[in-house]
Amino acid sequence: MLLGITIALVGALGYALGAALQQHVAVADGATLQLVKRPRWWIGGAIGFAGATLHAVALSFAPLIVIQPVSVTTLVFAVPLAAMLYGRRPHRLEIIGSIAVTAGLLGLMMLVPTHNVTPVLTNREAVGFIAVVGLVVVVCYLFARRLTGAAKALALAVPAGAVTASVSTFVRVVGGGLEGDFSRLLHWFTLAVPVLLVWAVVLLQKSYAVGYFGVAYAVVQVVDPVTSILAGVLLLGEPVPTGVGNVIPAILASGVLIVGTVMLGRMAPDHLHAQKTTATPVPVTVP
Repeated sequence: MLLGITIALVGALGYALGAALQQHVAVADGATLQLVKRPRWWIGGAIGFAGATLHAVALSFAPLIVIQPVSVTTLVFAVPLAAMLYGRRPHRLEIIGSIAVTAGLLGLMMLVPTHNVTPVLTNREAVGFIAVVGLVVVVCYLFARRLTGAAKALALAVPAGAVTASVSTFVRVVGGGLEGDFSRLLHWFTLAVPVLLVWAVVLLQKSYAVGYFGVAYAVVQVVDPVTSILAGVLLLGEPVPTGVGNVIPAILASGVLIVGTVMLGRMAPDHLHAQKTTATPVPVTVP
């Protein structure tokens, strides 16, 4: 399990750098096919893919309930990286938020059960899970069309996080269920991974293109692990902390993590307007 957490942390750094690079391009060009003509967008995608690959490898060593919260550490990396790309130092609120996220994450890591279980997902459960995620995507996308600014970025980030979580869930089922038998890869679950991944990439670019990276990225990094943990507990039978001695500290740690995430999300990094100008980052009130 320690190996899985280590791999996930390295993957988080790569994913954060890739996201910051892609967001910088998406804001300038919009979430259109023009992105595929930009070398920096591809470089960001390659780095992010390497990070996601390490994340997938980590899921083969440890359960969702352990690995998914680790992905939240991408906030600690992504926010300063995004600030650097825009030629500024991270805001004090961003630094405090990063510390809070790290503290909350470490608290959760110390509480989760340390034993693993082989993930098992039936076809019916898998189809139902995808249907629920698809419904979230449709509802949030339609709602986002009526919004602007940070609220729109937030609305688009929720389905992006949900679809990203579905990718992790299926990767966990496929990778954790191999047990040395690679013939188990010949299943529609394996094919679902790249399809869901494309969905996730498109939704991520749309949320980034709005221009509020802190809001979009923070929401994705919260929705992703929460959805994955719920899937792990409800569908895969993964353990959770029990007893007052564990539940109360887990709630407190989660609260610290959420507060830190909100603090990071309230900061809108410098974003490019159509005239290619740079705006000064200001706090954004997240609903």
